[in-house]
Amino acid sequence: MKVEEVKAYIESGILELYVLGDVTPAERLEVEAMAVKYPAVKDELAAIEKSLELYAKANELEPDDSRLENILNSLAYNSDESQISGLVNEARVLPIVKAQSNFYKYAFAASLALLIASVIALLNVYGRLKESTNLVASLQNQNHEIASTVSLKDGEIEVLRDPSFKLLKLQGTKISPAAAITVAWSPVKKKVWIDMATAKMPSNDKEHQYQLWALVAGKPVDLGVFDSDTTSRDMKEMKSITLADAFAVTLEKRGGSPTPTMDEMMVIGKF
Repeated sequence: MKVEEVKAYIESGILELYVLGDVTPAERLEVEAMAVKYPAVKDELAAIEKSLELYAKANELEPDDSRLENILNSLAYNSDESQISGLVNEARVLPIVKAQSNFYKYAFAASLALLIASVIALLNVYGRLKESTNLVASLQNQNHEIASTVSLKDGEIEVLRDPSFKLLKLQGTKISPAAAITVAWSPVKKKVWIDMATAKMPSNDKEHQYQLWALVAGKPVDLGVFDSDTTSRDMKEMKSITLADAFAVTLEKRGGSPTPTMDEMMVIGKF
């Protein structure tokens, strides 16, 4: 086990629970095995036990020894010799009573210390559990993003290596002469990609999106919407199409339109 793993095991709260006796038999054997194998675990156990002992001693209440003497003096003054003799015999028992009293006070202090330590340990475990849950969620999101990125990169490689893909650069129209975007289309695989890395499209607002169209026998076919993103270096896959005479992009309301707005045509290109 690595040093980081040993440190994580120590910080997990299991050692505090072990000292408190709040572990299963299997966990107890595991802690004892770890203590034998790793000095850091053994030292931490000793430190926890020492802390509990110091806490119990710091909170103990010593009985007032003067009370016994006052009681005996008072009884000796008002009693005969036989009573005093009886008191002496009773006094011999008092140390035992005092010891029992100390025992209960020590036990109460230790119980209180164990309760506080248990609460602290549970809070630590809860905090680490919450952190672990957040970490798992973060890792899942990262895995999803990585999977999406890998899928996009695979698509780009496919476009570059597959000779069935045709590249067509769509040129700007009168309303946007500087606009341009490249379309990669494979009639065999019916796939269409647009290259966002080289796209030169004016920025669109939140209420509008660009919509790609394929012209088939003079009729427009919707191939999906996209946003202008000058920071993107990826290709974006659009809807599939088998036949196309030309491609064009119009500016439409967000979500797309069933028919193109001809006076908002930004780029067009024909084979």
